[in-house]
Amino acid sequence: MLWACAEAITTVGVVVALLVVHQVWWTNRQAAAAAREQVQALESEWAGGAGDRSSSSSSSGSSSGSGFDSGSGSGAFSSSRASSAAGGDSSSGEVRGGGASASSPSAARPPVTQDRAYAVLRIPRLGLVVPVAQGVDKRSVLDKGYVGQYPGTARPGERGNFALAGHRNTHGEPFRYINRLREGDQLIVDVKGRRYTYVVGKVLAETTERDTGVIAPVPRSIVKPDYGYGEAGSYITLTTCTPEYTSKYRLVVWGTLAGP
Repeated sequence: MLWACAEAITTVGVVVALLVVHQVWWTNRQAAAAAREQVQALESEWAGGAGDRSSSSSSSGSSSGSGFDSGSGSGAFSSSRASSAAGGDSSSGEVRGGGASASSPSAARPPVTQDRAYAVLRIPRLGLVVPVAQGVDKRSVLDKGYVGQYPGTARPGERGNFALAGHRNTHGEPFRYINRLREGDQLIVDVKGRRYTYVVGKVLAETTERDTGVIAPVPRSIVKPDYGYGEAGSYITLTTCTPEYTSKYRLVVWGTLAGP
């Protein structure tokens, strides 16, 4: 009887260990590989289209090919209801709560498929190159190794806050090391025919998952008001979970659009 119990416990332990290996190692490999393929596909598509990639600091955010529908997908971060995608995932680091309006509501925003990337985020300090898709839904965006844009936030290059969420652990973990970013580091966003360069300005090492101020058009923590900005501009926000392998708090990195 004791021998049978020991065998059962050993079997359960092996199964649990295999599940952990699958979650932490295999999903990372799959998602990272898929994200690299998506970046290559985007770059090939852009290379075959009209127009060269150029630098721009225009606050109008009118770059072609960068449109989104802020109301599509899971409804994450809409102004009328809490995000269904920001439910305390242990590695994506979405911020829960109500939404932030884009700064140019009259700009054309053709719908895009949520699981299809429309931009590429490059962080030279981290050696990171990752696709960006609309929405922060886990299954259709974040678990594919992509970075997701909070619906309702500004488009790349326009006035307002271009706010992104990404996994810190598992599923490609693109934002695992954003805690290493420092003031002056570059955050480069490519869309078809355009390149926008943001410069890291501030880091909020820890805040709550409901601190929606960090992704507001003028980002400022409502939990720690000493952190953030006080005037309109063109911002980028990166959010993820902290500490690693938990979803207790959120880590936030902010940047501002560089001049021409």
